[in-house]
Amino acid sequence: MRTEKEKMIAGEMYVPLDPILTEERQKARLLFKALNETGDNEKDKRQEILQQLLPNSQPDLWIEPPFYCDYGYNIYAGERVFFNFNCVVLDVAPVYIGSRVMCAPNVQLYTATHPLNAEARSSGKEYAKPIRIGDDVWLGGGVIVCPGVTIGDRAVIGAGSVVTRDIPADSFAAGNPCRVIRAIDQQDDV
Repeated sequence: MRTEKEKMIAGEMYVPLDPILTEERQKARLLFKALNETGDNEKDKRQEILQQLLPNSQPDLWIEPPFYCDYGYNIYAGERVFFNFNCVVLDVAPVYIGSRVMCAPNVQLYTATHPLNAEARSSGKEYAKPIRIGDDVWLGGGVIVCPGVTIGDRAVIGAGSVVTRDIPADSFAAGNPCRVIRAIDQQDDV
């Protein structure tokens, strides 16, 4: 029989109040609380905490506190990833972040979701869908990325957008719901 954690990571309905998952969320909360309480003069301490909180991310990950997540171990960040102030990652399912990704303040990445059917929702079970963000992506301030979304390499998502569907590579997209506005020419802003 599969554990609730195995179901969660596989994207199946699971019980979030499972004791093991509850303990893992508490561990993450204690770590991000410690991270969020560090000062600008404690960069080495921040990096030590980040390595514990986000063990599947590259060591040059940079996060400006405050930062919040569910588990931490489901966040896979490539090289030179930057999260500005007040970002939230609900990493119930894996969140794959490419290299050189920039997240402006208040970016929120949500893998967690709930059944639309009220009876199923009232069971207390939930599920999640992974998020994939390609290399060289820029997420503007206040962007929300919904469960199951993939954002292609070199895409730019405008501030305040709610991304409910996949966004192709080399696209500028914005709005609520977010939609492609135009292709990005790699000569833009050069």
